[in-house]
Amino acid sequence: MKTVTLEIERSMASSSWIRKMFEKGLELKKQYGEDAVCDFSLGNPDVPPPAKARAALEEIAAGAGRPLALGYCPNAGIPAVREAMAAYLTRQQKTQVAAKDIVMTVGAAGALTSFFRAVTEPGDEVIACAPYFVEYGAYCGHFGGVLKPVPSIPPSFRPDIAAIGAAITPKTRAIILNSPNNPTGCIYSEEDMRAIGALVDRENERREASGERAMFIVSDEPYRAFAYDGAEVCPMLPISKWVCVLGSFSKTLSLAGERIGYFLANPAMPGEEALVAAVTLTTRTLGFVNAPVIGQKLAAGLLDETVDIAIYDRRRRLMAKVLRDAGIEFEMPKGAFYFFAKSPVEDDTLFVDALLAERILAVPGRGFGFAGYVRLSCCVDEAIIERSADGFKRAAARLAGAR
Repeated sequence: MKTVTLEIERSMASSSWIRKMFEKGLELKKQYGEDAVCDFSLGNPDVPPPAKARAALEEIAAGAGRPLALGYCPNAGIPAVREAMAAYLTRQQKTQVAAKDIVMTVGAAGALTSFFRAVTEPGDEVIACAPYFVEYGAYCGHFGGVLKPVPSIPPSFRPDIAAIGAAITPKTRAIILNSPNNPTGCIYSEEDMRAIGALVDRENERREASGERAMFIVSDEPYRAFAYDGAEVCPMLPISKWVCVLGSFSKTLSLAGERIGYFLANPAMPGEEALVAAVTLTTRTLGFVNAPVIGQKLAAGLLDETVDIAIYDRRRRLMAKVLRDAGIEFEMPKGAFYFFAKSPVEDDTLFVDALLAERILAVPGRGFGFAGYVRLSCCVDEAIIERSADGFKRAAARLAGAR
């Protein structure tokens, strides 16, 4: 119980920065007006869903009068949706998968929570490359897992393979890999992913010989479609038989509020059927019961669609210019829709405060397990990015003068 409480408290401390910025944003907007505040704090996708979403919803609505049209479905998801997902993920992962390998979930968050409930025992360790999504600690900590951050290598924030290898212990149950990464926008190379896969394969060979539980690679992929300048996100199933892929349509289709995601276990994994059955059971017993039925049908009808990624790319380029003109250091993100910019001073909270004075909202890097940086979300209109330019310059100059 002490481990569970500690991990959740750590996660709450991290996520409190985002909550604080959200509340501060409401306060500033009320005081000065919506147009006077530049809010880069939240990753809430604002680009409209694909044009075909309306027709897909109308088709769902047309059938809503049938008995049980919107009733319970199997805990693992609607069979036809799982079949469609299998074809979609076979193409994406360059590995043949079947409907039986997939569980439809309440977002990627639900997939992670159900997975950790299925495999985690108190004291198990979960390695995450820092900086990392703030709630990973809570997802595994609910069930006694302990998040074990391993710092990535700045300025690109590629994973530190040697450090990950050194962090693996007999208690390690999983490694979470998030590419494209929130908050850095880094896309992990296939070479690095295969190196991590080899680490896990060797460790599991040792464990099999000694009768220990296996460890997993958990690939968290809600930003897979967001890759720029010709960058490619490598398929993860081929790197190791121990890979599970999790994802959602929150960002890809701007369906964040519909809470629809999926869990996929590598069909080559020993014990894969038992793992899928366990995740199906935990999806039920955690109270999710099944993924939203409307969301499942909607996503299945839009599997070959995405939001207009070019809009996010234009924002990315504009934000890069704003930061460059202000003299703020950053690595150009290759994916997702965030910047992880270096603070002009060591204490990133001072930079956040200086930006707040300019009515600009950002989240300190320490909230993501990596101090000295701030995260900026590009889920805002280009006009807001342009309007923030002078404020970034003044904040950076003020801190430079105080050093």
